[in-house]
Amino acid sequence: GFRKQSFEMVTHTPQGIPGDPINVGLVGTQKEVVHAFAVAGWDTADAVTLKTASEIGESVLFDHPYPDAPVSMLLFDGHAQDLAFEKPEGFSADRRHHVRFWQTDAAGDDGRPLWLGSASFDRGVGLSHDTGAVTHHIGPDIDAERDFLMRDLASAGTLVSTSEIAGVGAT
Repeated sequence: GFRKQSFEMVTHTPQGIPGDPINVGLVGTQKEVVHAFAVAGWDTADAVTLKTASEIGESVLFDHPYPDAPVSMLLFDGHAQDLAFEKPEGFSADRRHHVRFWQTDAAGDDGRPLWLGSASFDRGVGLSHDTGAVTHHIGPDIDAERDFLMRDLASAGTLVSTSEIAGVGAT
């Protein structure tokens, strides 16, 4: 098990607005986590810059793929995500599976770090209700998205074992 550590299981935008909930955890080195996603066919997401923001716009407007489109920064426990991965659905950056991970100070029994993550599905691009900025709107069923992610990693043969931890509301 993990050393007892409590986290507020939700992310926040840099403006302090609650963001996506934490719904997945992995234990492994950074190299192992990156490798697992690569084997499962997920791309490493770019950092958001002016250039990448315009590439997302082009991808959506002209319906062409942008496989390593960036994900916006969310803070968990006061820190920006350490890793982000995505898997496009179809040919445009407006529909994609994505997950952000934060490395925690907690560790598994073998001493490898615990990564907590937020997996969600971008179902379209629109304006943020909170900030008015262009953003992705996520699908409401984040449990299904977590299950999709875990199935992908399991099919790729990169998971040694899995367990479920009861959360607030759904598992």
